[in-house]
Amino acid sequence: MAALRFLHVCFFLLILFHGFSLTFGVDTSSSSPESSDMKILLGKIKPSLQGNSDNLLLSSWNSSLPVCQWRGVKWLFSDGSPLHCTDLSSPQWTNLSLFKDTSLHLLSLQLPSANLTGSIPREIGEFSMLQSLFLNINSLTGSVPLELGYTSSLSDVDLSGNTLAGVLPPSVWNLCDKLVSFRLHGNSLSGTLPEPALPDSTCDNLQVLDLGGNKFTGGFPEFITRFKGLKDLDLSSNVFEGPVHEGLAGLKLERLNLSHNNFSGVLPNFGGSKFGAEAFQGNSPSLCGLPLRPCLGSSRLSPGGIAGLVIGLMTGAVVVASLLIGYMQNKRRKNEIDSEEDDLEEAEEIENSDKDGGEGKLIVFHGGEHLTLEDVLNATGQVMEKTSYGTVYKAKLSDGGTIALRLLREGSCCKDRSACLPVIKQLGRIRHENLVPLRGFYEGKRGEKLLIYDYLPTQSLHDLLHESAPGKPALNWARRHKIVLGIARGLAYLHTGQEVPIIHGNVRSKNVLVDDFFFARITEFGLDKLMVPSIADDIISQAKSDGYKAPELHKMKKCNPRTDVFAFGILLLEILMGKKPGKGTRNVEFMDLPALVKVAVLEETTMELFDMEVLKGIRSPLEEGLVQALKLAMGCCAPVPSVRPTMDEVVRQLEENRPRNRSALYSPTETRSEAETPF
Repeated sequence: MAALRFLHVCFFLLILFHGFSLTFGVDTSSSSPESSDMKILLGKIKPSLQGNSDNLLLSSWNSSLPVCQWRGVKWLFSDGSPLHCTDLSSPQWTNLSLFKDTSLHLLSLQLPSANLTGSIPREIGEFSMLQSLFLNINSLTGSVPLELGYTSSLSDVDLSGNTLAGVLPPSVWNLCDKLVSFRLHGNSLSGTLPEPALPDSTCDNLQVLDLGGNKFTGGFPEFITRFKGLKDLDLSSNVFEGPVHEGLAGLKLERLNLSHNNFSGVLPNFGGSKFGAEAFQGNSPSLCGLPLRPCLGSSRLSPGGIAGLVIGLMTGAVVVASLLIGYMQNKRRKNEIDSEEDDLEEAEEIENSDKDGGEGKLIVFHGGEHLTLEDVLNATGQVMEKTSYGTVYKAKLSDGGTIALRLLREGSCCKDRSACLPVIKQLGRIRHENLVPLRGFYEGKRGEKLLIYDYLPTQSLHDLLHESAPGKPALNWARRHKIVLGIARGLAYLHTGQEVPIIHGNVRSKNVLVDDFFFARITEFGLDKLMVPSIADDIISQAKSDGYKAPELHKMKKCNPRTDVFAFGILLLEILMGKKPGKGTRNVEFMDLPALVKVAVLEETTMELFDMEVLKGIRSPLEEGLVQALKLAMGCCAPVPSVRPTMDEVVRQLEENRPRNRSALYSPTETRSEAETPF
């Protein structure tokens, strides 16, 4: 009985304690003594970053695994000593007790190209010793959390290549004391750029600030000119406007990109040609000063001078308008219509005469408004490339800028100007990030024709794939995928992005330019429309010997979107296999790539097809999209045109099968001998 009464008492006390815990919020569950950073990482960060689906990389964040086996994270202890996870024989690799070590703190969160689909959680600001945050090249949505500015130890932040939106919180400048690099390139952030809360903030340690590729608005952010340690500034492809602050010239910048905004006025004096014209292209036509065109008149006018100038311009405008009205009325009375006036609706036509009395015509398009006939004719050039239908020059302008000139060979172009001009105007309207834009067109009295493009200091995809040179970057699958997706997007735009489709007709690796960040731009599109039939058909003959020609294609006039798709399929095989395509030749350097794939499939040696650099660091070619890309290439090369996909379908498939590990994209200096597999 005594024992029974004892059990009753224990049961009563248990019920009483349970009721007490429910009433007053006492947690009677077994409390876990793990690190607070561990709790945040598992309870908040992991669920937020992986979104609604499980992430293979984040699955390693598990309390049943030693922390040294967690991917994308680095740790240190409260005393500042790092957790060493490099020595596989170290007990730290298998020590599960570290999970409960309250002195363990998160040092680095590095998850580039990790297929993340969620958002950046507010709890990111609770890591007191976090120094680096790399979440670039993912599919993160939402906004940049206000709490990011509370991580007082952060020195390196890279959130580029996501789809973050909204405004940038001013709290990010709270990081100024420690911040070394801050990258937000390629998101959808908008609004004006917030200023630091403290007006004298100088961010002394900040060296890299990349805000390009967003939707920021407003004037030039003057506060940036106080960041005296800045070496790399990118504000490109935003909606900034107004003058560029002269204080920018006082910084010791090594790299600057202000292109594709709406900046205007006089550029600061950066000291000669420190930055090329490409750093300022795509802004207001009124932007002037080295390395762009010289500014007319004084760049420093007093208020009275400005008022006088405005009055003078208004007076002149009235006089010109009166003369113009009289002139137009006189033309109407005589019923004389000059067909050249129609050209001015879409392009600015400038007529001039040379010293011999001959006439030349220059038509300029968006981005080429600063060019004059004198600039083009007096440019000093050097030969870059020769083809059967023309020569390409790198031309230096008198103001220090550089353009690319394609001189079409005499007799290669159609002489009917009425048929030529509509094609030129259509090509001049094409604007896409993966296409080299046409800036102008010159036609001389003797029939000579010049196509004017931006000069891009890049190299061709052909040279990247097949030529050996010291310091050439390693072309892993992530980089090749970025290149091929850019090519596909450019071709898709030509086929469907405008009222009258443009067929490239000459898709090949030599006609793709690639920059240091593996961004691809297609050249030579639409040129066949300017050529006489015999010269255009020469391109088809060359395409046949080079292995890019669709089997049903015999004449250039028969080109259509499906023949471009075939050539793209060959190009994709060339990128995957690292081999030069070719047919009808005994040269072993050139190969029938589709035939090689068919043989490999029959012999079950498909994995041997891929270039060794493509496979580097890849555990599963199926998961990384390599096998899918090979199937896509063979689909594009189908003998029957109707079976081939459209370029829009190609883009969709490439986007759906992105490589999971894309961290190497932001390492432009990595060479083939230095390439390593991250993590």
